[in-house]
Amino acid sequence: MQTSLRKIGNSTGMILPGSILGEIGVTTGAAMDLRVEDGRLIATPIRDVPRKGWAEAAALVAAAEEDPDETAWTAFGNDGDDASTW
Repeated sequence: MQTSLRKIGNSTGMILPGSILGEIGVTTGAAMDLRVEDGRLIATPIRDVPRKGWAEAAALVAAAEEDPDETAWTAFGNDGDDASTW
């Protein structure tokens, strides 16, 4: 199967048929990892957990703040936070 590169705004894109997307188990909007190997473009679906590690990263940023009054709100959670799954 062949496709061509197309101008999309300031970028260049490739139109992928739905059958190809179905074969690799993704839909429009899926995050893809791109790399080049031996002159070939390799696109691999990113199957990571959404927002993985974001809470830990936010806590590190908050801890690094110099003014404790600016980050005091981070000590207060919402009702039901302990039951949330991210």
